[in-house]
Amino acid sequence: MAERGATEALARIMRSLPDRLDAHMGGLYLLSDDRQVLELAMTLGAIRQFTRPWRHIGVTAPIPVAEAVRSGRTVWVGSGDDMARRYPRVALAMPYAFCLAAVPVVARGTTYGVLFVLWPAAHPPELSAPEREGIGALAARLAEVAAEAAGAGRPIRAGPRPEVAEDRVADPLASVASRLPEGLCGLDLDGRLAAVTPVAAELLGEPVDGLLGARPWTVLPWLRDPVYEYHYRAAVISGQSTSFVALRPPDRWLSFQLFPDASGLTVRIATVESAVTGDPDSAAAATAADPATAGADPATAGADPATAAADPATAADPAWDHRHAGCPADRAVHTRPGVLYHLLHLASALTEAIGVQDVVRMVSEQIVPAFGGQAVAVLMAEGGRLRIVGHRGYPPGQVDQFDGTPLTASTPGVQASTNAVPAFFESRAELELLYPNRRETQDGMAAWAYLPLVTSRRLIGTCVLAFAEPHRFDVDERAVLTSLGGLIAQALDRARLYDTKLGLAQGLQENLLPHVLPAVPGLEVSARYLPCTEGMDVGGDFYDLMRVGPDSAAIVIGDIQGHNVNAAALMGQVRTAVRAFAAADADPSTVLARTNRLLTDLDTTLLATCAYLCVDLAAREASLATAGHPAPLLYRPDGRAEIAEPPIGLVLNVDPAAEYLQLRLDLPVGTTLALYTDGLVDTPGADLDRALAELTATLARHGSQPLDRLADALIGRAGHADHRTDDIALLLVRSVPR
Repeated sequence: MAERGATEALARIMRSLPDRLDAHMGGLYLLSDDRQVLELAMTLGAIRQFTRPWRHIGVTAPIPVAEAVRSGRTVWVGSGDDMARRYPRVALAMPYAFCLAAVPVVARGTTYGVLFVLWPAAHPPELSAPEREGIGALAARLAEVAAEAAGAGRPIRAGPRPEVAEDRVADPLASVASRLPEGLCGLDLDGRLAAVTPVAAELLGEPVDGLLGARPWTVLPWLRDPVYEYHYRAAVISGQSTSFVALRPPDRWLSFQLFPDASGLTVRIATVESAVTGDPDSAAAATAADPATAGADPATAGADPATAAADPATAADPAWDHRHAGCPADRAVHTRPGVLYHLLHLASALTEAIGVQDVVRMVSEQIVPAFGGQAVAVLMAEGGRLRIVGHRGYPPGQVDQFDGTPLTASTPGVQASTNAVPAFFESRAELELLYPNRRETQDGMAAWAYLPLVTSRRLIGTCVLAFAEPHRFDVDERAVLTSLGGLIAQALDRARLYDTKLGLAQGLQENLLPHVLPAVPGLEVSARYLPCTEGMDVGGDFYDLMRVGPDSAAIVIGDIQGHNVNAAALMGQVRTAVRAFAAADADPSTVLARTNRLLTDLDTTLLATCAYLCVDLAAREASLATAGHPAPLLYRPDGRAEIAEPPIGLVLNVDPAAEYLQLRLDLPVGTTLALYTDGLVDTPGADLDRALAELTATLARHGSQPLDRLADALIGRAGHADHRTDDIALLLVRSVPR
């Protein structure tokens, strides 16, 4: 079917949603061509007013529709509290009572998007079996339409704006009259006044013609306080009636009662006096519909109108509404939930960013899709030139041409990196007008936002958002992007400091650990080291093998507390000390005792564990002493594996007078000794004894294999894990013929 026909087929399915599920709002997201972004393709009901911040959502975003796609299952949010607990960023931007289901749209093994449905707050906290079956059937029908269109080579794509599924046009006056009799207004699904009775117009102080087609909070300055639109949004989203009281300057207090349904909203307007002194039932309704906003006690509304204000902060000052009418901040009311969502969303995401590339990735995945962008690049001024420290979304090699641009060049990138003023270019023509023949026009993009990165009053660079098509940046979007630039700058500043420290620590650790273990006749060795994935990815685990005599060698493995530069530096000191004491032909007990005293003299609070062996190559035996370190494992020539159990000495740097006893081990040819740090067996939630038993069993199964293969078997799953809470060192030593 043609794409337009497929879109109409989707709309017909969406229009059946209210009758089948008794839900009042919903929408359909489709996956982008690269399957990294959910794009809002269609809406049903008044939800279209509130979806601007969520028209483009990265599939990694912590939001119900994205989770449904990632997990491949229905996501149900049964209440506002449930939303706040599981998706706090969404709840802060949409603090209303409602229920939501998100269902992946899947056909023939391919996910095309996600269907979401909203129910009023009165819905039970769980989906019923018929509802779950019904929403699944609707998602399946949508998926079949999408699959058929894709199979015909005409996949359905989301347009610049979401399609509207409604095709019913009700008579607004008849709809209003059918709900309540007088002093009434009717708002359509876009929040615009579709009907206004003469009495309502007189109360609002504007002619009917001046009100129709406008949103109340734009045409009436005294309703521009965000709290009033909040009540409107709450009524529409929750499907529940609500009310508030507002001051029409100079001194006329009006009550507003809001009654929502699937086709819009009816508003009853009355003076506060008539609302209280007229029909008692009406008075009760005006105050009880929303006790938090209309006053829990009707008597208080009549006694002092100022105390019945919708916001306690405004109740203290009845003139507040008049003074703040037309305030620029209030003119941004329509996008305020979106502003709040984007700011909170990025701020929360950036707390998880560690290095500079993490910041670039977060912006690329969480912010670029939300504004319909294609790519992002982070530029910094260094050494008189413009440097690109990270980018995403550009074709390979496209951005490299800008790296190293002199700061004397006249380019928007240089200008934004040296002047803390954002620049927005809505088209290529706009950019070329100010910067003719500049290379920025050769990046394949059609619109750009250059956001200065300022932190602690320092301009540290610029973040460039690029768009594949011309893009209009309205006032609100420019304000949001500029604010986001500040958040990105703070995260980037922290990330650069982290990367600097990380480079220092990794360089230090790399230089302190042996690059190649020495060849010792009679011994075969293999080692592995895996850094932790928390902190700075560096730590204090170390190992070494030293020839200390014609027929003797020393083997050491240890673990310094911490995962930072301090741990890496102390590891170097301990390793150097052990080498020095070993060169003096000291026995294991003496080496550990002297190292312990050295640590206490260094006045450090870090602790350390260590295991030290002195191997007699001629006698094929070894002496072992440990300082709080995990016991080594032995693989015998007959295939048995066991734990060597030396006397466990005190951890280093606790007691300067600590003593360390020795254990003698026989090392006939074919014996393999496995020394390791605790990161190999001591993981969060794991039973240490069980982990040690499993490691011993692995050694028994693979002990006869070449050492490199044995090392891989012992490291096991830890070698492929994305998350490790501790670093791991493993040193294997096998007795072989000399």
